[in-house]
Amino acid sequence: MLPATRRDLLHRVATAQAEGRTPSLVAAVVREGRTVWSAGRGEVAGAAPDPAGTRYRIGSLTKSLVAVAVLRLRDEGLLDLGDRIGTYLDTAEGADATVAQLLSHRAGLAAEARGPWWERTDGALRAEPADLFGDHPRPHPAGRTFHYSNPGYALLGALVERLRGEPWYEVLRREVLLPLGMERTTYGPEAPHAEGWAVHPWADALLPEPAVDTGLMAPAGQLWSTAGDLARFAAFLLDGDERVLSAGTLAEMCRPAVEPQGPEWTLSYGLGVQQLRHGGRTLVGHTGSMPGFVAAIWASPDDGVAAVGLANRTSMGSLVPLTADLVGAVAEAEPRIPEAWRPAGDLTPELLEIAGPWYWGAQPFALRVRKGRVLDLTPLGDGGRAARFAPGPEDGTWTGLDGYYAGERLTAVRRPDGRVGHLDIGTFVLTREPYERGGAVPGGVDEGGWR
Repeated sequence: MLPATRRDLLHRVATAQAEGRTPSLVAAVVREGRTVWSAGRGEVAGAAPDPAGTRYRIGSLTKSLVAVAVLRLRDEGLLDLGDRIGTYLDTAEGADATVAQLLSHRAGLAAEARGPWWERTDGALRAEPADLFGDHPRPHPAGRTFHYSNPGYALLGALVERLRGEPWYEVLRREVLLPLGMERTTYGPEAPHAEGWAVHPWADALLPEPAVDTGLMAPAGQLWSTAGDLARFAAFLLDGDERVLSAGTLAEMCRPAVEPQGPEWTLSYGLGVQQLRHGGRTLVGHTGSMPGFVAAIWASPDDGVAAVGLANRTSMGSLVPLTADLVGAVAEAEPRIPEAWRPAGDLTPELLEIAGPWYWGAQPFALRVRKGRVLDLTPLGDGGRAARFAPGPEDGTWTGLDGYYAGERLTAVRRPDGRVGHLDIGTFVLTREPYERGGAVPGGVDEGGWR
């Protein structure tokens, strides 16, 4: 990156560490699939922390990694996201919640585990699944509302173990961590690692925090990692990796599964990842905290930039806005240079036949054919819904990738003479002329025509 950009990033990180009174802080920026900048401030064992080598506890970033493992099971046909978790696990609570509801925190389960503060107490206190839930295990009906649940992810970790027949972390390491190059992401602390600290609110003093094995609750926040490893996961959120998840499943994971509340929403949740609106951008990632540690990953697919932040103090403080600000600082100082345009190379006469203007009633749209036979539907003028469609399993069909038409089927309906007469998108009919006659428009077109 440009020297001025590097200086700006270092100033932001140094200011956050100093003003936030943080024992140590590491950060990294990812662009074009690799780490292009990193820095460490403060001290770990008397030396500056190494972004590539110093481990920090990552808290709820663990949930995003567990979600990837669950979605791999779905893609293999071992489960459906609509399946009830009780189909696979003998759980006294949440058995009627679906896998998708657990992934997106819509299962209605309690936010925290039974007993004393689970993040600071040994997992042996909750040795059995029945020990996860207390006297008020279900504040909300399943599917009714978003309610963040740590025990819900304990159930998802148990689901991975049940279907794979081995501990969830071993599955995660083999199927997700190692393929992504995250070799320093571990179940527990391994040297070199930071110690967790609480910072006194009214004095420059520190108090050690415990770092316990949380047992059955581990899928909710157990793992340790480095900024370098998390930068590889951030690159995965930006560009994907077909060895781990298909592009379609990654897109599904990163879409809001929870309806954003109001036009000014800032935070929503997908299938194991959060969506954050910050500085005019929509970012995907997750935050994490455990006693003595905070973490954040934010990625902007539109800009091709992501940032990671890790610190060893208990309160989140400025780490979340700092990490999001690093993304914006790079994107604004050094905008993404578009790839050179090239013809698609895989077009056919049948594809070219459906390109061009279409009308839903009187609303004009442009349908463009992109690389990979993807269709790009764009409204012209006011109103209308934009969407992209990927080729379907059957010739002449496509499946919506985003927006209102996500998952809906687009079909090119042909006339008896073989030519395309109209498009059908989930029963909505698009014709070549506004309210075109000929019988395709549901309800018919007035015989008097336009007047």
